[in-house]
Amino acid sequence: MITAIEDYFSQGCGRCPRFDTPDCSARLWAAELAALRLILRDMGQSAGLSEVVKWGHPCYMYAGRNIAILGAFRDGVQLSFFEAGLLSEPDPANPVLERQGPNARHPDMIRFRSTDDVARLAHAIRALLAQAMDHAQAGRRAPRDDRLLDWPQELVEAMDMDPELAEAFHRLTPGRQTSHLLHLTSTANSATRIARITRNRPKILAGKGATER
Repeated sequence: MITAIEDYFSQGCGRCPRFDTPDCSARLWAAELAALRLILRDMGQSAGLSEVVKWGHPCYMYAGRNIAILGAFRDGVQLSFFEAGLLSEPDPANPVLERQGPNARHPDMIRFRSTDDVARLAHAIRALLAQAMDHAQAGRRAPRDDRLLDWPQELVEAMDMDPELAEAFHRLTPGRQTSHLLHLTSTANSATRIARITRNRPKILAGKGATER
């Protein structure tokens, strides 16, 4: 995984075999990433938003808090916001935020498939960043998801037999734990659950959710 910010924009994140190849998503969407980065860095110069590398991606911080993270994927570029539950649409009649998946509690990201998308949504991007920075400065946090999910017996038994897995699972963020629990409880077949635990063990040890690459 990369540790220097400029490497992301020239080579990619380093988390898959397409790193530093013409097929890397960061290269395929280089123009869109560059256009978004101009907006984000302008916020840095005017309002103090800082740019760092986290999890192999450009992450933008303010007042010691993660504000947003930028990523290129096969189907486009995403700007994802932390603490999205605090954000409101700049223009409710024309919402721009989408949910990253069916189990996401709040719409938390904007998707871009062209530089025209970036230009068209520039005002909304700046407005959402300003909101997020204001919440960070004030120390506000979004309400946490208090849904209680049953832990499948197969997972409990797997962790009893695998202390390394148990420790890693307990270190996951609540959202990532939930993603694994939802993945497991979406089937009632015990053999399938066991297979999913085995298949996702490397992700859990790496601190990733069930749907993360």
